[in-house]
Amino acid sequence: MKLLVICGATASGKTALAVECARRLGGEVISADAFAVYRGLDIGTAKPTEEEQRGVPHHMISVADPALPFSVSDYERMALPVVEDLLARGKVPVICGGTGFYMNAILYRSSFGSAPADGKIREKYEAIGREQGRETLHALLREADPASAEKLHPNDFKRVIRALEIYELTGKRKSEQNDSPLPRFPFRAYAFDYPREELYRRIEKRVDLMLEAGLTEEVKGLLAQGISPTAQSMQAIGYKEVVEALKNGDNLSTMSDIIKKNTRNYAKRQLTFFKRTENLKWIAPKSTEEAAREVCEDYERE
Repeated sequence: MKLLVICGATASGKTALAVECARRLGGEVISADAFAVYRGLDIGTAKPTEEEQRGVPHHMISVADPALPFSVSDYERMALPVVEDLLARGKVPVICGGTGFYMNAILYRSSFGSAPADGKIREKYEAIGREQGRETLHALLREADPASAEKLHPNDFKRVIRALEIYELTGKRKSEQNDSPLPRFPFRAYAFDYPREELYRRIEKRVDLMLEAGLTEEVKGLLAQGISPTAQSMQAIGYKEVVEALKNGDNLSTMSDIIKKNTRNYAKRQLTFFKRTENLKWIAPKSTEEAAREVCEDYERE
């Protein structure tokens, strides 16, 4: 059985399409969103409500403590057994999300390279990650091996360290080795192909709705629970801007404009990433029902 992947830019209608496809195919949805994994981050991550889920079981939502870091490896460790269980029960796993690194953690088995390991080097980089942050560690990799840094998310702690370890041990970049990811499962992927300006309008409308729904109050509540403003969970777009606005006393209009700008930039990066996805079919914008019919017919034909 093939996996069905619904991916693409933020605010493009992925969730509704994934739910409708799961209903038609007898599947269940596995979220591939780096921040929807956190409990309490609901409004800003656009988690589907119970009504929006329409009775379709959803996985990998609200599974992590917002006070703690959560890596790509953590996601892989938790999500893979869900996929395997669904396949064993004859259910179609519908992977839905905009975090390409999380999506690929399910779809591909990544190599750690053929170079030997060195515990002391690994400990050194682990300490840098703990003390200076994962972005600092990722910046070191960007200097040493830009191609590997492009492929690895800063939260993919183990693989970032391994790439740095390989470079320090051998003087050769991990990206120069023949260690292409190996597919785990057959899959078909689909994404809405919105004209850029229309996508931006959808993003701006979503940000307005999030603020009306109480995003600022949600962030205040998380901070009141003791979640650090520097926690990984609070670096999500929407959350970090609200934190900054609360600290600096920015007005709502300024904060909204910044969230919209950052979300548009993120959408550009998402589209660049997904253009490299194998077996991906871009579908013209249409109603959820029409799109689901097209996707399911194509999926079942393959």
